[in-house]
Amino acid sequence: MNLFPNRKNFYLIIFLISVTSILFALYVEFVLEFRPCKLCIYQRIPYLTAIFISFIGFNYYKNDNILIILIIIFILSAIISGYHFGIENSFFDELSSCANNSLDQLNKKELLESLGKNMPVNCKDATFQILGVSLAAINAILSILIVIISVRTLSYEEN
Repeated sequence: MNLFPNRKNFYLIIFLISVTSILFALYVEFVLEFRPCKLCIYQRIPYLTAIFISFIGFNYYKNDNILIILIIIFILSAIISGYHFGIENSFFDELSSCANNSLDQLNKKELLESLGKNMPVNCKDATFQILGVSLAAINAILSILIVIISVRTLSYEEN
C-alpha cells in the first residue's frame, strides 16, 4: 500500500496548501490587522509561484522537471523562512531593510509625524504566533516537509 498520492493528486495537494497559506497570510494581515515585515512578504513569493507550478504540474504530471522546479521553490522557501526564524530568535543579524532604526535619528517633531504613518515592522518581532510558534517557523517546517515528500514522490515514481 502506497502512503503517498500519485503525482497528479500531489500537485493538487500542493496547490491547495499554497492557496491556503496565501489566504491565511492575507487573513492575518487584513482581517486580524497584523502588519507583515519584509521577510513575511518575501515568504509569500514561493507559495504564489507554487500555485502556478502546481497548476502546470497537474496538467503535465509526467514531466519530472516540473516537480524538480517545485522542489527548488520550496527549498528556497525553507531558506527564507529559516532565516526569518533565525532573526526572530537572534541566531542571525537582521537585514538593514528589516531593522527599524529610523527612530534613533528622528527629532520629536519627526517622531510625532511618523506616528501617523505606517512605520515598517521589524523582522525580529514575531507579532503573530500560533501556540507560541511564529509563522516563520511554521513556514520553515511546512516547506521542509513539502521538499521531503516531493523528493520521495520523485524518487518513488522513478523506481
